[in-house]
Amino acid sequence: MLLIVFIRTIILYFLIVIIMRLMGKRQIGQLQPSELVVALIIADLAAIPMGNTGIPLLAGIIPILTLFVCEAMLSYISLKSQLARRIISGKPSIVIEKGKILENELRKQRFNIDDLMEQLRLKDVFDIQDVEYAILETGGQISILLKTDKKPVIREDLNIKHQYEGLPISLIIDGRINCHNLSISGHDMNWLNKQLSINGIKSPRDVLYAYISEDNKFVYMLRDKAKGGYSN
Repeated sequence: MLLIVFIRTIILYFLIVIIMRLMGKRQIGQLQPSELVVALIIADLAAIPMGNTGIPLLAGIIPILTLFVCEAMLSYISLKSQLARRIISGKPSIVIEKGKILENELRKQRFNIDDLMEQLRLKDVFDIQDVEYAILETGGQISILLKTDKKPVIREDLNIKHQYEGLPISLIIDGRINCHNLSISGHDMNWLNKQLSINGIKSPRDVLYAYISEDNKFVYMLRDKAKGGYSN
């Protein structure tokens, strides 16, 4: 009996993981209302046959797959039709305009002042008068456009030129070489072995983590049992 419950749980678990993965990479706070409803119902549908062996496993799998197909259809329709997208997901709403809170819009969206202030603080904005526009997105997040004189200064404003900086690329993780990333970086094993040799590293297995930094430098961290340090 316990073995059956274990197997059913494993099957339903992997099924839900696959379906949620196919629904897209979103955090809970970024889910559209229809997606959140589907996620909650799927969780309930999976819990019933998972613990009750008297219910056929297909009685849980078929509804879950049906919901996934319905969600996929809604997503496709939303992709093709702007009207359908507004009906299903809604549309963004301006809640602050030129430093003033639009009370009617907040009330319409069931969004209170405390929630608004919390969202502003999370964006490092503590004074409403600094905000030119604040937009409540369909996923529940707040997008903020600061007033011109409140925007942070960037290099372009000061006419400061700078070199391009790319993304760091991991080369060795927990002693294992990532050959794919090594190829992406434009280097080969000979180059990597040379870097290890220059830094006195006998084997990649001694490296906890190594990567190419944004400024194209080889940086490494050794395991505790090896001699620690960073590359120059």
